[in-house]
Amino acid sequence: MDMSSALLTGLMALAFSAVHMFVGKLRFLEVEPRSAWLSFAGGVAVGYVFMHILPELAAHGEVFADATSLDLKIAESWIYALALAGLVLFYGLERAIVVSRDDRKSSRGETRDRPHSGIFHLHIAASCILIFVVSYLLNHREDSSVGGLVLFFGALLLHFLTADFGTRADHPELYDGQGRWALVTATLGGWIAGLMFDLPELAVGCMFAFVGGAIVLVVLKEELPEERASRFLPFLGGAVLYAALVLGEQAMVLPA
Repeated sequence: MDMSSALLTGLMALAFSAVHMFVGKLRFLEVEPRSAWLSFAGGVAVGYVFMHILPELAAHGEVFADATSLDLKIAESWIYALALAGLVLFYGLERAIVVSRDDRKSSRGETRDRPHSGIFHLHIAASCILIFVVSYLLNHREDSSVGGLVLFFGALLLHFLTADFGTRADHPELYDGQGRWALVTATLGGWIAGLMFDLPELAVGCMFAFVGGAIVLVVLKEELPEERASRFLPFLGGAVLYAALVLGEQAMVLPA
């Protein structure tokens, strides 16, 4: 990777880190019904799922087939199974947060809506793994064009905004104390690892599949539950805008 590309991805990693650090300062997001900005960000993230994650999973299935000599359909099934594993793992963590919160309220009569600190730390640890992989992929994208990288960055930046906002809402004290620093460390560590280590394409594909499934779960968890009181028009606008940008970028890179 040349110096200019490394500088660009480094700035992107710093922007991700800024979201982790300062999401608690964005008071305008803490409104009911849900902030239009969060719903817009959720729409962009959903657009990213359908316009990038699902097509790239299919592409990584071909890589998996070539590397393992498996039939293409079987290889694709393994890739989607990895994505499912990522989704199931993060769903389990989200359910653990909910159960822990309810348990504390019923057993201790607490008025604050907080999960057990151990469960929250486990959730942060899993988020660190996801963020480490995403930051690694900044330097190892399937689509190496500048336009593709910028779209990837924009979608993930907004995804981290909604995900961090939701995570911090679970336990603001722990997030502001230790959680955000762990996320920043994972972000910068993943970016540095991407510069230093060039993993086999098969490993990158498996990592992407696992992370893709986790992102799908987090996007759905943040936007779809009724209690979120999400706003449909900003959500729709984010999804349509991102899809239009991806289609436009792909049209520009196609050979004449």
